[in-house]
Amino acid sequence: MKKMFFLLLLLGSPLLHAQEKVQIYDPLADARFDLRQAILLAGQENKHVLVQVGGNWCPWCVKLHDFFGSETTIDSILKADYVLVRINYSKENKNPETMALLEYPQRFGFPVLVILDAEGNRLHTQNTAYLEQDKGYNAEKVKGFLLDWNRTAVDPLTYPE
Repeated sequence: MKKMFFLLLLLGSPLLHAQEKVQIYDPLADARFDLRQAILLAGQENKHVLVQVGGNWCPWCVKLHDFFGSETTIDSILKADYVLVRINYSKENKNPETMALLEYPQRFGFPVLVILDAEGNRLHTQNTAYLEQDKGYNAEKVKGFLLDWNRTAVDPLTYPE
């Protein structure tokens, strides 16, 4: 029985530490600079900014990152309508000034998505728990969210009286 326990412990150990090796979010990045750059680029490209706040420690953050890259429809919408910027939130760097600028999105847990217009005004903060399904993300919910908050969707000229 002891041998079985140690075997399971040894086999499971790499899986437990695999999460720590992910490098999607950079704790050393200058989040305010990255955010300013994304806003400038969004203005030039007539897009909104999608801020993805999370950390390498967060399994759901990794799942969202992988989901964005693997779902072709979602990837297309992101590229067409948004400038994506990832902001780290971890014990190494909670980016308090940036969290204040984003109106404290960490209250929703992680990952959390924040939509900014091309001037840097916050339009919406999305608790990603509402986009989940089972052990991943629901493509239709994510697609709907992204389309509901793109520039066209929030442009008053889109809705003539």
